[in-house]
Amino acid sequence: MACWKHSWIAVETIVSARPEAVWDLVADITRVPEWSPEVIRTAWLEDTAAPRPGARFRGRNRAPSGFEWNVTCVVGEASRPRTFAWVVLADPANPSVVSSFWRCELELADPGGTRVRESFTHGPGQSGLRWMMEQDPARAAELMEDRRRGLQENMLATLAGMKAAAETGRS
Repeated sequence: MACWKHSWIAVETIVSARPEAVWDLVADITRVPEWSPEVIRTAWLEDTAAPRPGARFRGRNRAPSGFEWNVTCVVGEASRPRTFAWVVLADPANPSVVSSFWRCELELADPGGTRVRESFTHGPGQSGLRWMMEQDPARAAELMEDRRRGLQENMLATLAGMKAAAETGRS
């Protein structure tokens, strides 16, 4: 099985907008499908309409191959205007088993902009990637590297879309 120590990815960008405005976009999970090449639908669950710790949302993703899957997520941190973080559950019925961790950190950048750093950490719970690697151990390292590369590209594209929305006032 491939080593999981390389399952961490981080990307960043500078947005010409104040942290509060950028945070409002980053934390609005319903806007992510506008910018993400992978996320095609998102919705708050349990009548939650605000990013707050414990709030749950569901996402629908699509791979370049056309394969689609759902994820259930739980907000872990929502500290406007600095941090928005969530986990993807390996099993929606068991919130203690996490498939991945996502985090957006924002900080003031000169002159009057915001540095946004998005990071992803895989595991420790089960995921589609882990399942594929278990089915084909000879290709595990290749599968992991392909997914890392795709995630990084998708994260950069998502931040670019959010940046464009923030800088053109489409928030």
